[in-house]
Amino acid sequence: MKDTANRSRLGAALRALRKQKDWTLAEVSKRTGFSVPTLSKVENDRLSLSYDKLIRLSEGLGIDIGQLFAPVDGVTSPSTIMGRRSINRTGEGELLATRNYDYRYLSTDVTRKKFIPILTELHARSREEFGDLVRHSGEEFIFVIEGQVEVHTELYAPLVLSKGESAYIDSTMGHAYIAKGDGPCRIVGVCSASESDLREIVGKSPPREPAARHKTTPAKARKPAKHR
Repeated sequence: MKDTANRSRLGAALRALRKQKDWTLAEVSKRTGFSVPTLSKVENDRLSLSYDKLIRLSEGLGIDIGQLFAPVDGVTSPSTIMGRRSINRTGEGELLATRNYDYRYLSTDVTRKKFIPILTELHARSREEFGDLVRHSGEEFIFVIEGQVEVHTELYAPLVLSKGESAYIDSTMGHAYIAKGDGPCRIVGVCSASESDLREIVGKSPPREPAARHKTTPAKARKPAKHR
Protein backbone atom coordinates (compact mmCIF):
# COMPACT_ATOMS: atom_id res chain seq x y z
CA MET A 1 0.00 0.00 0.00
CA LYS A 2 1.13 3.53 -0.67
CA ASP A 3 1.84 5.66 2.37
CA THR A 4 0.17 9.03 2.87
CA ALA A 5 1.76 12.41 3.54
CA ASN A 6 -0.37 12.91 6.64
CA ARG A 7 1.50 12.88 9.93
CA SER A 8 0.57 10.48 12.69
CA ARG A 9 -1.74 11.98 15.30
CA LEU A 10 -1.94 9.03 17.68
CA GLY A 11 1.06 9.93 19.84
CA ALA A 12 0.22 13.62 20.13
CA ALA A 13 -3.47 12.92 20.81
CA LEU A 14 -2.69 10.33 23.50
CA ARG A 15 -0.30 12.74 25.20
CA ALA A 16 -2.85 15.57 25.04
CA LEU A 17 -5.59 13.37 26.50
CA ARG A 18 -3.32 12.21 29.29
CA LYS A 19 -2.35 15.75 30.21
CA GLN A 20 -5.98 16.89 30.01
CA LYS A 21 -6.88 14.22 32.58
CA ASP A 22 -3.72 15.01 34.58
CA TRP A 23 -2.66 11.35 34.39
CA THR A 24 0.88 10.05 34.56
CA LEU A 25 2.05 7.29 32.23
CA ALA A 26 1.90 4.97 35.26
CA GLU A 27 -1.78 5.80 35.78
CA VAL A 28 -2.56 5.17 32.12
CA SER A 29 -0.66 1.90 32.41
CA LYS A 30 -2.88 0.78 35.29
CA ARG A 31 -6.03 1.67 33.37
CA THR A 32 -5.06 -0.01 30.09
CA GLY A 33 -2.66 -2.80 31.01
CA PHE A 34 0.06 -1.45 28.69
CA SER A 35 3.53 -1.01 30.20
CA VAL A 36 4.94 2.47 30.76
CA PRO A 37 7.72 1.94 28.15
CA THR A 38 5.13 0.85 25.57
CA LEU A 39 2.96 3.91 26.22
CA SER A 40 6.01 6.16 26.01
CA LYS A 41 6.91 4.69 22.60
CA VAL A 42 3.35 5.25 21.37
CA GLU A 43 3.37 8.87 22.53
CA ASN A 44 6.67 9.45 20.75
CA ASP A 45 5.49 7.79 17.51
CA ARG A 46 8.01 4.95 17.84
CA LEU A 47 5.47 2.13 18.13
CA SER A 48 2.29 1.35 16.20
CA LEU A 49 -0.68 -0.48 17.70
CA SER A 50 -2.84 -3.05 15.95
CA TYR A 51 -6.60 -2.67 15.83
CA ASP A 52 -7.28 -4.92 18.83
CA LYS A 53 -4.76 -2.98 20.92
CA LEU A 54 -6.32 0.34 19.93
CA ILE A 55 -9.64 -1.00 21.17
CA ARG A 56 -8.02 -2.12 24.42
CA LEU A 57 -6.39 1.29 24.89
CA SER A 58 -9.58 3.26 24.22
CA GLU A 59 -11.71 1.04 26.45
CA GLY A 60 -9.17 1.28 29.27
CA LEU A 61 -9.30 5.07 29.03
CA GLY A 62 -13.10 5.08 28.69
CA ILE A 63 -13.09 6.95 25.37
CA ASP A 64 -13.99 6.40 21.72
CA ILE A 65 -11.09 5.31 19.54
CA GLY A 66 -11.54 8.46 17.49
CA GLN A 67 -10.37 10.57 20.43
CA LEU A 68 -6.96 8.91 20.11
CA PHE A 69 -6.68 10.39 16.63
CA ALA A 70 -8.56 13.67 17.08
CA PRO A 71 -6.72 16.88 16.15
CA VAL A 72 -4.79 18.12 19.16
CA ASP A 73 -6.40 21.56 18.83
CA GLY A 74 -9.69 19.88 19.71
CA VAL A 75 -11.45 20.77 16.47
CA THR A 76 -13.77 17.94 15.47
CA SER A 77 -16.67 17.52 13.12
CA PRO A 78 -20.24 17.83 14.43
CA SER A 79 -21.49 14.54 15.85
CA THR A 80 -25.13 14.81 14.76
CA ILE A 81 -24.88 15.72 11.07
CA MET A 82 -27.47 13.94 8.93
CA GLY A 83 -27.00 12.84 5.34
CA ARG A 84 -23.25 12.44 5.62
CA ARG A 85 -21.06 11.30 2.73
CA SER A 86 -17.40 10.33 2.44
CA ILE A 87 -15.41 9.56 -0.72
CA ASN A 88 -12.22 7.47 -0.71
CA ARG A 89 -9.86 7.92 -3.66
CA THR A 90 -7.11 5.44 -4.53
CA GLY A 91 -4.24 5.70 -2.05
CA GLU A 92 -6.18 7.86 0.40
CA GLY A 93 -6.96 6.93 3.97
CA GLU A 94 -4.92 6.73 7.15
CA LEU A 95 -2.25 4.03 7.30
CA LEU A 96 -1.43 1.99 10.40
CA ALA A 97 1.35 -0.51 9.70
CA THR A 98 1.82 -3.47 12.04
CA ARG A 99 3.74 -6.74 11.92
CA ASN A 100 0.94 -8.83 10.45
CA TYR A 101 -1.21 -6.26 8.67
CA ASP A 102 -1.08 -2.89 6.97
CA TYR A 103 -4.40 -1.25 7.83
CA ARG A 104 -5.69 1.67 5.79
CA TYR A 105 -8.63 3.26 7.60
CA LEU A 106 -11.17 4.67 5.15
CA SER A 107 -13.67 7.56 5.47
CA THR A 108 -11.62 9.04 8.27
CA ASP A 109 -13.32 12.41 7.79
CA VAL A 110 -16.55 10.96 9.20
CA THR A 111 -16.81 11.07 12.99
CA ARG A 112 -18.83 8.84 15.33
CA LYS A 113 -19.21 6.05 12.82
CA LYS A 114 -21.25 2.98 13.72
CA PHE A 115 -18.78 0.78 11.88
CA ILE A 116 -15.21 1.09 10.66
CA PRO A 117 -14.19 0.35 7.04
CA ILE A 118 -10.61 -0.84 6.64
CA LEU A 119 -8.53 -1.84 3.62
CA THR A 120 -5.98 -4.38 4.85
CA GLU A 121 -2.89 -5.93 3.31
CA LEU A 122 -1.85 -9.23 4.90
CA HIS A 123 1.79 -10.09 5.59
CA ALA A 124 1.93 -13.29 7.69
CA ARG A 125 2.12 -16.48 5.61
CA SER A 126 1.61 -19.02 8.42
CA ARG A 127 0.06 -19.33 11.89
CA GLU A 128 3.54 -19.64 13.35
CA GLU A 129 4.57 -16.36 11.76
CA PHE A 130 1.32 -14.63 12.80
CA GLY A 131 1.56 -15.53 16.49
CA ASP A 132 -1.34 -15.57 18.93
CA LEU A 133 -4.91 -15.19 17.70
CA VAL A 134 -6.32 -11.69 18.27
CA ARG A 135 -9.70 -10.78 19.74
CA HIS A 136 -11.56 -7.55 20.44
CA SER A 137 -15.10 -6.33 21.01
CA GLY A 138 -17.70 -6.22 18.24
CA GLU A 139 -18.13 -8.13 14.98
CA GLU A 140 -16.46 -7.91 11.57
CA PHE A 141 -17.00 -8.69 7.90
CA ILE A 142 -14.15 -9.26 5.45
CA PHE A 143 -14.22 -9.44 1.64
CA VAL A 144 -11.21 -10.69 -0.33
CA ILE A 145 -10.22 -8.36 -3.17
CA GLU A 146 -6.83 -9.85 -4.05
CA GLY A 147 -5.14 -13.20 -3.44
CA GLN A 148 -6.31 -15.90 -1.04
CA VAL A 149 -6.87 -15.68 2.71
CA GLU A 150 -6.67 -18.50 5.22
CA VAL A 151 -9.09 -17.67 8.04
CA HIS A 152 -8.29 -19.07 11.49
CA THR A 153 -10.71 -18.88 14.42
CA GLU A 154 -10.64 -20.60 17.78
CA LEU A 155 -14.05 -22.28 17.38
CA TYR A 156 -13.94 -23.36 13.73
CA ALA A 157 -11.59 -25.26 11.45
CA PRO A 158 -9.38 -23.07 9.21
CA LEU A 159 -10.75 -22.28 5.77
CA VAL A 160 -9.49 -20.52 2.65
CA LEU A 161 -11.29 -17.61 0.99
CA SER A 162 -10.50 -16.64 -2.60
CA LYS A 163 -11.02 -13.34 -4.42
CA GLY A 164 -14.70 -12.37 -4.31
CA GLU A 165 -15.47 -14.49 -1.23
CA SER A 166 -16.21 -13.20 2.27
CA ALA A 167 -16.74 -14.08 5.92
CA TYR A 168 -18.53 -12.60 8.92
CA ILE A 169 -17.30 -13.37 12.44
CA ASP A 170 -17.73 -12.48 16.08
CA SER A 171 -14.59 -10.45 16.83
CA THR A 172 -14.51 -11.58 20.47
CA MET A 173 -13.58 -15.02 19.12
CA GLY A 174 -9.84 -15.38 18.59
CA HIS A 175 -9.02 -14.96 14.91
CA ALA A 176 -6.23 -14.47 12.38
CA TYR A 177 -6.09 -13.80 8.64
CA ILE A 178 -3.16 -15.43 6.85
CA ALA A 179 -2.00 -14.71 3.29
CA LYS A 180 -1.87 -17.80 1.06
CA GLY A 181 0.70 -18.17 -1.69
CA ASP A 182 3.46 -15.76 -2.65
CA GLY A 183 1.52 -12.88 -4.17
CA PRO A 184 -0.09 -9.85 -2.50
CA CYS A 185 -3.19 -10.45 -0.43
CA ARG A 186 -5.72 -7.75 0.42
CA ILE A 187 -9.12 -7.63 2.06
CA VAL A 188 -11.74 -5.01 2.81
CA GLY A 189 -13.02 -5.28 6.36
CA VAL A 190 -15.93 -3.64 8.12
CA CYS A 191 -15.71 -3.70 11.91
CA SER A 192 -18.06 -2.73 14.68
CA ALA A 193 -15.60 -1.95 17.43
CA SER A 194 -18.13 -2.47 20.21
CA GLU A 195 -21.64 -3.81 20.59
CA SER A 196 -22.71 -0.83 22.69
CA ASP A 197 -20.51 2.13 21.80
CA LEU A 198 -20.00 4.10 18.61
CA ARG A 199 -16.42 3.71 17.45
CA GLU A 200 -14.33 5.66 14.99
CA ILE A 201 -10.73 5.65 13.84
CA VAL A 202 -9.07 8.68 12.30
CA GLY A 203 -5.34 9.04 11.70
CA LYS A 204 -2.44 6.66 11.32
CA SER A 205 0.45 5.11 13.18
CA PRO A 206 4.15 5.15 12.27
CA PRO A 207 5.58 2.69 9.74
CA ARG A 208 5.89 -0.93 10.80
CA GLU A 209 8.97 -1.70 12.87
CA PRO A 210 10.77 -5.07 12.87
CA ALA A 211 9.39 -7.27 15.61
CA ALA A 212 10.38 -10.62 16.99
CA ARG A 213 8.35 -13.48 15.63
CA HIS A 214 6.39 -15.36 18.27
CA LYS A 215 6.38 -19.07 17.73
CA THR A 216 3.13 -20.76 18.60
CA THR A 217 1.69 -24.16 17.97
CA PRO A 218 -1.48 -23.93 15.88
CA ALA A 219 -4.52 -25.20 17.70
CA LYS A 220 -5.92 -28.52 16.55
CA ALA A 221 -8.59 -27.87 13.94
CA ARG A 222 -12.10 -28.48 15.12
CA LYS A 223 -15.02 -29.50 13.00
CA PRO A 224 -17.07 -26.53 11.83
CA ALA A 225 -19.84 -25.73 14.27
CA LYS A 226 -23.40 -26.15 13.13
CA HIS A 227 -25.17 -23.01 11.97
CA ARG A 228 -27.00 -21.33 14.80
